[in-house]
Amino acid sequence: MAKTICLYFEMHQIIHLKRYRFFDIGRDHYYYDDYENERSINEIAEKSYIPALRTLIEMANENKKYFKVSLSLSGVGLEMLEQHVPLVVDLLQELNKTGCVEFLCEPYSHGLASLGNEESFRDECLRMKSKIKEVFGQTPKVFRNSSLIYNDDIGAQVAAMGFKGMLTEGAKHILGWKSPHFVYNCSLNPNFKVLLRDYKLSDDISLRFSNPSWEHYPLFADTYADWIAAMPENEDVVNIFMELSALGVFQPLSSNILEFFKALPKVARQRGITFSWPSDLCKMKSAGSIDIPYSVSWVDEERDTSCWLGNIMQREAFEKLYSVADRVRICNDPRLRQDWDYLQASNNFRFMTTKHNSVGMNRSIYDGPYDAFTNYMNILGDFIGRVEAMYPSDIDNEELNALLTTIKNQGDEIAAKDRKIEKLQQVLEKMQASDKGEPVRKPTAKKPTAKK
Repeated sequence: MAKTICLYFEMHQIIHLKRYRFFDIGRDHYYYDDYENERSINEIAEKSYIPALRTLIEMANENKKYFKVSLSLSGVGLEMLEQHVPLVVDLLQELNKTGCVEFLCEPYSHGLASLGNEESFRDECLRMKSKIKEVFGQTPKVFRNSSLIYNDDIGAQVAAMGFKGMLTEGAKHILGWKSPHFVYNCSLNPNFKVLLRDYKLSDDISLRFSNPSWEHYPLFADTYADWIAAMPENEDVVNIFMELSALGVFQPLSSNILEFFKALPKVARQRGITFSWPSDLCKMKSAGSIDIPYSVSWVDEERDTSCWLGNIMQREAFEKLYSVADRVRICNDPRLRQDWDYLQASNNFRFMTTKHNSVGMNRSIYDGPYDAFTNYMNILGDFIGRVEAMYPSDIDNEELNALLTTIKNQGDEIAAKDRKIEKLQQVLEKMQASDKGEPVRKPTAKKPTAKK
């Protein structure tokens, strides 16, 4: 097999909380800094999303059926784009029409539910899957968790939702002597594929590209393609994963980062290198199982979850938030559900970190981790009070469990129907494909029955 590049970009937008005092609890139920949210998303759209997506569209049109790229959007990020920068959504739709993009699924909130509440995690994933289908007409087959968080149990949960594979970090401590340039499978499910990020080649672009002190500066597309072509003969899969904001924000446009990407398909093709979607790789034979008993991510040098849950403040906030998860899931109040999504976002916990960060971090309105913790807990106190008002903590456990069971059964029923519809659509597509070139058979096709 020829070497193939799996190029993936992630899009998420931080929801900025406002300064919220202890005396606001019970009086003010609005938690957000509207000015900063609008300003920041417009800035990132102008600097990165708009020029980057236009470049990807150009690459798709110039390299039809050869160039492939994958995107994953958080639900809260997509909501912000729809509200403040609809041009970005239009560009995503235009890119989708080229046929070169595959949309992946991720948790709606870009939160940490996979580490806190299995049912909330499942709910978020299925909601995001439906959102992608609604907006782009694609049914995601592959999953990526917030910040590529993964462990064996999470992999098994995602496989049970019907996904074919999942992306995560090719961290040294989980790979050992193994290479990230193969397709692996989850140790708890041999049919569920695990795709590992080549963090060096990814970070060469997303972190080091414009650094004049870097030994490979300036990096050209042909040099980069040469590195891939020179890999050992049997190492065929190169997963290049990064945030889309790396193009224009982390690496300014003046660094010629977009010109680098424009040139990549041409030089890759010259070296016999192809492009693949994650779903393409999930059809490949696994090189073996990968054991990841403890959670990994693509964040910080440790590549674990310590940047969100590494200190006592973060863990207390996390436990307090998910203590009401089951009650929120049975709630139909749209405002409360939206607040739940925004408060789950992982950046709320990262602002509380006391770790030294090599990359640096903007803590938004906060002076430090303790300030971030205090502000978030004030907001959480008000939010939990609203949840308690609807579903008091002393509600009969049997009653609550009955409600949860009903919701779960309804969700399972809907998921089963969705799978059945998807299979029928696939059968219909195959029938239509086989009918091409055979006009005699077309009149006999009972399309109304198929739709039914």
